Amino acid sequence: MPRVLVIIGSVRPRRIGPTIARWVAEIGRATTPATFAVTDLRDWPLPMDDEPGVPAKEGYVQPHTKAWSDEVAAADAFVFVTPQYNWGYPAPLKNAIDHLYSEWRGKAAAIITYGGHGGGKCAAQLREVLGGLKMRIAETMPALMLPVGQVEANSGEIDPDTAFRGDKVSIGQAMTQLNALLEPPQDL
Repeated sequence: MPRVLVIIGSVRPRRIGPTIARWVAEIGRATTPATFAVTDLRDWPLPMDDEPGVPAKEGYVQPHTKAWSDEVAAADAFVFVTPQYNWGYPAPLKNAIDHLYSEWRGKAAAIITYGGHGGGKCAAQLREVLGGLKMRIAETMPALMLPVGQVEANSGEIDPDTAFRGDKVSIGQAMTQLNALLEPPQDL
């Protein structure tokens, strides 16, 4: 059975990413035969640029990079659940992606963003980076709009079933597309 890794893109203290990621994983389990595991970048403290080599050449020397490589390599596909910060995606997510290369290459991915503006600009940037890694990306990229009050409260709490009730269908579509992309690529 394919293994899908749902990656939480934010590491901020009062974040709603873990709650949204678990909710997305539940929808994925309900709509596809894949297994879904959630991984939190907060649990993967990857320093900036501490590998002496180029990720495309592998040959990692840092224990944390080797462990991250194993985690990513073991997945068949990914769902990136990330907030939009200042019209882009968070630096820890970019750093986690940039730590590796071949472990991502050719694998399927879905992008789900959230924020006061939904996250469309964030999704476009992330899509471009993942495309550069030759990842196969689900066409549907749900952008979950947070109410202004939710953003201003910054409580770290949310009920996705209530807040994003209208987005459940598009998330299901993204999961279905992701599942279809799990077929081996014909040409990289």
